[in-house]
Amino acid sequence: QVQLVESGGGLVQPGGSLRLSCVASGNIFSLNRMGWYRQFPGKKRELVSTISNGGTTYYPDSVKGRFTISRDNAKNTLYLQMNSLKPEDTAVYYCNGVQRTFPWGQGTQVTVSS
Repeated sequence: QVQLVESGGGLVQPGGSLRLSCVASGNIFSLNRMGWYRQFPGKKRELVSTISNGGTTYYPDSVKGRFTISRDNAKNTLYLQMNSLKPEDTAVYYCNGVQRTFPWGQGTQVTVSS
C-alpha cells in the first residue's frame, strides 16, 4: 500500500520561508498528477498546488507567486517551496494525487506567527 510522508513544517514568522517534502513509498509520482493540499481547523482540505507528469503547474490565486511545487520522480519526492508566508497560510499541509488519491499521510503543520 502506498504511504505518503510529509515533512518540513514548523513555526515561521510572517514573510519567512519553508520547504515541504513528501516522500511516497511507491513509485506513484511518475504515474499521477500530484498536489499539495492544506486543511484549516474545522475546514475541508483545499488544493494548494498541482504538478503534472510533464511539469505543468497550477496555483490558486491565494498562493500564486509565493509557492512553488516541484517533483523528483526518481526519489519519489514532491516539494513545496513556500515564500513570503502569511498568518493565513497556517494549516496542516498534505500531499496526494489529484485525479487519483491514495491514503492520506499525517501531514505537516505550518504555523506562521510573530
